[in-house]
Amino acid sequence: MRSPSILSTALAVAALGQCQMLFEPGSSDYQLADDTFAPTILVSGNEAPGVARAAGDLAADFGRVVGQEGTVAVTNSSSPEVDSESVIIVGTIGRSSLIDVLVSDGKLDVSEAEGQWESYVTRVVEEPFEGISWAYVIAGSDRRGAIYGLYDISEQIGVSPWYYWADVAIKTKTGIWVEPEGKYQKPPSVKYRGLFINDENPALLGWVGENFNGVFGADFYKLVFELILRLKGNYLWPAMWGKSFYTNDPASGGTAHEWGVVMGTSHHEPMARSEREQQTLLEGNWDWTTNREGIQTFFREGIERAKDWDTMWTMGMRGSGDVASPTLTAETLEDLITVQQTLLSEGLGRNLSDIPQTWVLYKEVSDYYVAGLEVPDTVTLLWTDDNSGNIIRVPIANETDRLAGAGVYYHFDYVGAPRSYKWINTVQLVKTWEQMHLAYNRNARQIWIANVGDLKPLEVPLAQFMDMAYDFDRWTTPESTTEWLTRWAGAGFDASVADETAAILNEYGVLVGRRKYELLSNSPFAFSTIHYDEAERNLAQWTDLLDRAQAVYDSLAEDRQVSFWQTVLHPIMAGKTVVDLYTKAAVNALYLSQARASTNVVAQQARDLFAQDAEITDRYHTENGGKWNHFVNQAHIGYTTWSDPPNNTNIMPTVRSIAASCRTNPLGVAIQGTTSAFPESTSLRLRSVDPYMPPTESRWLEVFARRNATFAYSISSNASYVTVSNDEGRLSFPGESDVRSIISVDWDSAPDGLSYAQLTVSSGATSAQLLLPVNKTSVPEGSGFVESNGVIAIDAAHFTSSESANGVSYVEIPHYGRTLSGVKAWPVTIGSQTPGSGPALRYSVYTTTTSSAPRLIVSLGASHNHDPTRPLAYAYSLDGADPVTVRYVATLPPHREGPDWSRAVVANGWTSTVSLGRTVSPGAHELSIWLLEPGVVLQKIALDLGGYRETALGPPESRNV
Repeated sequence: MRSPSILSTALAVAALGQCQMLFEPGSSDYQLADDTFAPTILVSGNEAPGVARAAGDLAADFGRVVGQEGTVAVTNSSSPEVDSESVIIVGTIGRSSLIDVLVSDGKLDVSEAEGQWESYVTRVVEEPFEGISWAYVIAGSDRRGAIYGLYDISEQIGVSPWYYWADVAIKTKTGIWVEPEGKYQKPPSVKYRGLFINDENPALLGWVGENFNGVFGADFYKLVFELILRLKGNYLWPAMWGKSFYTNDPASGGTAHEWGVVMGTSHHEPMARSEREQQTLLEGNWDWTTNREGIQTFFREGIERAKDWDTMWTMGMRGSGDVASPTLTAETLEDLITVQQTLLSEGLGRNLSDIPQTWVLYKEVSDYYVAGLEVPDTVTLLWTDDNSGNIIRVPIANETDRLAGAGVYYHFDYVGAPRSYKWINTVQLVKTWEQMHLAYNRNARQIWIANVGDLKPLEVPLAQFMDMAYDFDRWTTPESTTEWLTRWAGAGFDASVADETAAILNEYGVLVGRRKYELLSNSPFAFSTIHYDEAERNLAQWTDLLDRAQAVYDSLAEDRQVSFWQTVLHPIMAGKTVVDLYTKAAVNALYLSQARASTNVVAQQARDLFAQDAEITDRYHTENGGKWNHFVNQAHIGYTTWSDPPNNTNIMPTVRSIAASCRTNPLGVAIQGTTSAFPESTSLRLRSVDPYMPPTESRWLEVFARRNATFAYSISSNASYVTVSNDEGRLSFPGESDVRSIISVDWDSAPDGLSYAQLTVSSGATSAQLLLPVNKTSVPEGSGFVESNGVIAIDAAHFTSSESANGVSYVEIPHYGRTLSGVKAWPVTIGSQTPGSGPALRYSVYTTTTSSAPRLIVSLGASHNHDPTRPLAYAYSLDGADPVTVRYVATLPPHREGPDWSRAVVANGWTSTVSLGRTVSPGAHELSIWLLEPGVVLQKIALDLGGYRETALGPPESRNV
């Protein structure tokens, strides 16, 4: 063996776990590899096959990193001889003769890991066996513990878990050393952690067709198994529509077991039997009330087939084809589960407490539980979200001590109402963190499984989900998502772009949190082209985000651009294009109503964007040698119902052209806040201006051509203190046919109180008169948020003061929601609060008008009443009045998919509107808000004094003095 080098300073690698691998000469006495040698990995002959197989992956990973592959040596000797520069010994405590000898000889202390679930210890052992001067030892508490220890080395030395599925570049090294102390890796935070491949047509189906002859068999699933294990997961629900994991390829079940992956089946495929088998192999109908014997035989066959493999047995039943059963009741389902448990006990010969079982309370299934169905403690209750990332239920007080515990089935992809979403990533990561943090702290820790559709392109949310499930203790603060993204980007791309990549993906989460792409086809368009410049401002944010992402991409080495394109740049580029397309279609409709000549220009821009969308898809499918062909060919434009557009084809949004005009008057004028335009409207009144307009808001008018013409125009003001930009010029169509003029007010010169300025837009003998109300008010410094145009809007985190009381305070969740962030009560383990005992958020506001019917409009996260004993609620008070409590979540169960639930899902949040029931006079006021449950996330508050305009995002935040 190679002699140790002199120990000097240690250099840690930027990986997602604790670091023992070092890469600088002299950083450790113990060198594992360089470009001339790599370790021999010793595995005992009596070890589980999956450990030796994973050791082979690590050996190959050394080759990827230093150019020299390691060697796996399987030995039956208790004192192996090795002729190698370095040695890694890996095995399972109590099974590997190599590990057990080291323990019995007192050379290895495994007491921390022994008897634990999927845990391991690593450390350098001097002279482990005769002739071996030292070895790096990985001792797993079980086979997966040992496997995770191996993959932990892979990740640290520079091989991402996503090296295959996202083409993350290998970070090559000239040498690898190891710290002698090693580490203890505690058991995972969540016992069973995995993914569900679902709704896999057309993307994954096309890819498997091209690469695996259309067979979802063992060769395909090996790639999935490896990813799961490298992500420190252990659980899989396989693809189901028209497919059968165990019969498509009889080798699949045994392969999963050999690799170390626990197999399950989806929520409507009990007893390890697929939906396809229900249709083709079951004798009789899929109906427990009419075919009890046939279904029992069907279940026995599933148990017999999988009895020797690691299996999580899905219990219960739904109707045929993943729909509600017309005959099941709480009573019959209780009988069914009793029979299933009897069959398992008899077929496996084990105690029920030792048999992993879960019952997925999906949609109507939870009704049976509410109706009094008693589920045995040996069955894990797997609660679900509403298919859109909002958890429906967490364990309540009398459920937290169940023997088999509880878990969460969560969606990153879905086919169903209110709209399917399965094209590209539309997950707001910080929302996932907020929901899973709540679930984890309410003791849903037995199973976490995520529906990832086709798997790609959902790499980022899946990676975060699995990291949280593996070690949630590392991700416990509201800043955890940013911290995770920074680490992920540093490990996958480069430390120099980590912060900016994290910021980019956080912003992406905000933008997709406003509306999923498939929902943009709603009529009217989601974002207003009239009020608050909303559509324009939203698109500008997308444009800026794309520029930033492109700049990071351009800065990266070519091999790292490949993965950045797939996971960061593509979703932003493709997403911005779709948002731009729908925005242009909406603007086209506006321009058509105003008879603008540029209507046709915007229509063509929309057509060009539709073509660009197809080009981006083609780029994704052809880059990297076409490796990921088919993966983004899901229809995503033209949805009108929950299901895919016809024939799975994108449908161009409707745009219209305007006929060539023979009008003698080419002049047109439009203003903010209305579709009306001159000359169809001869009297145009602009929204008022005042010194306290929101910082992001300006007042403008637009002059435009109404036909093919070239003409001069001018804009004048009858008030010296009101001026406009672009106050004269020439318009031409074709050519520059539209110009925007920004209105400015010299407030030092403007008269106090309300005055009016008249703006005149002239062209030849034609002129348009515009009336501008100018409201010069004066507000004392320190007054807080000031009314402008009849409204005050405040982002939740911009409170004047935040109280703490009885161990309860408030925290900001950065990048949560649709505008800035969210605020919630902390910690999430608190009991229900009251305005009398709980802390308040205080907001100082200043009104400048009298309102006899003011309203409070509160924007909140889309969470449900996940604890039925504690409905989500907030309370409010203005100027010290008695607090009023508001329960804002629809009372119908979410799976009923009522209109309130649908609106909340579409908008990604609840909007609660209440009447204050009093007159509000001009002056200073204080608004108090109490968040009474830890699931309440406050995003934005608006005080409507008569000027509020309905839009997706509400008014821009008011000026704070």
